[in-house]
This record gives sequence, structure tokens and C-alpha cells, in this order.
Amino acid sequence: MEAAVLYRGYLDCVVRAGGNPVMLPPVGEWTADTIGFLDGLVLAGGADLDPASYGQEPAPETGAPRPERDASEFALVHAALKNDLPVLGVCRGMQVLNVALGGTLHQHVDGHNPAPSVFEHTDISVERDTALAGIFGAGTTVQCHHHQALDRLGDGLRVTATAPDGIAEAVELAGARFVVGVQSHPEQDVDDLRLFEALIAAAARAR
Repeated sequence: MEAAVLYRGYLDCVVRAGGNPVMLPPVGEWTADTIGFLDGLVLAGGADLDPASYGQEPAPETGAPRPERDASEFALVHAALKNDLPVLGVCRGMQVLNVALGGTLHQHVDGHNPAPSVFEHTDISVERDTALAGIFGAGTTVQCHHHQALDRLGDGLRVTATAPDGIAEAVELAGARFVVGVQSHPEQDVDDLRLFEALIAAAARAR
């Protein structure tokens, strides 16, 4: 049977950081009005985006499309930005943010996806004078599990952290209250809540 599910780590991180998680299924009409009850938005990791959404044919390594999820999450991004909601995009979520703003993806990169269910520990360098620098300082070690990466940046986005091979590991949206995308998986470490705490702090300030 079909189901709408989410990895438990996201929920635990939101709760432990002081928030109350609400799961949004990839169906329905998501607009600025219908998400008015939210204080912030987490875009979770998952399957590859349909390359048609950024004007490309699928590469051999690209997974099968999930058009319902793609459409729902693009709608959520635009609704959240219209409402100036704090947003945290995780892995696929960062890619959704980029494509929703007109960017494109590299459909396959090596070195960041060692094996199924195995996460690569990657040292990232963080740009100064960014929201991410306020959270992590000049750098940190993150857990990566992705075979795609950002190519052309979406409108208003800035790369704020990179891996040693130059892959974009984080982006931020200029002029927004708090819109941060990370290519890594912070939900894998429920003892390191810094990103989720920053999201929830931004949501509390917005309220």
C-alpha cells in the first residue's frame, strides 16, 4: 500500500530543538494561505528530482521521478517564501529550493554517497558573515549521502559552504529571514541540534 512517511530523525530533532513537528503529505494545495498555520518549514531529503523540472533529460544514474512530491514541495517553497517563513532544506530539500528558484543540478557526482545507508563524513568550509557561520563557525564535519549536487544557482541564492572537492554543501537566500539549504543530513545526529535550533529560533522571532 502507498504511504506518506518521514524518517523519524527529523521529528526527533525538531522536538528536541523546542519545536512541534507537523508532517505535510505530498498531496493537496499548498499556498501561502493554506500554510498560514506554520511557523517554519523543513524540506526533507529523499529521491532525485525529475530533471524535467530544470530542463534536462534524465541521466542513467538518476532515479525514477516522484512528480507528486516534486510539485508539492515546489509549491511549499514558493508559499513559504511568500510568507517569509524560516526554511531549512536538507539534501534533496536544498536541491528543491535551488530548482524552485530557477537553478539546475548536476545529476551525478562521485564521492558523497559511499553505499546505501552509509553516510560520508565530510569536512566543510563555511563562508564568513553568513547564517551558517553563526551556527558552525568557519567549518564543521557533516554527514553526506547524495549523488547529485547544485549546478547553476537559483535566483538570490549564495553558496555558503563547500566540500574539499568544491561541491556546494550549503546555500542561503539573500534578504530572507532564515532560508538555509544544506546538502548534508543533520537529522542523522540528534545530539547536534544546531541547525534545527537556529530554524526554531528564527521561527520564534517571526512570531
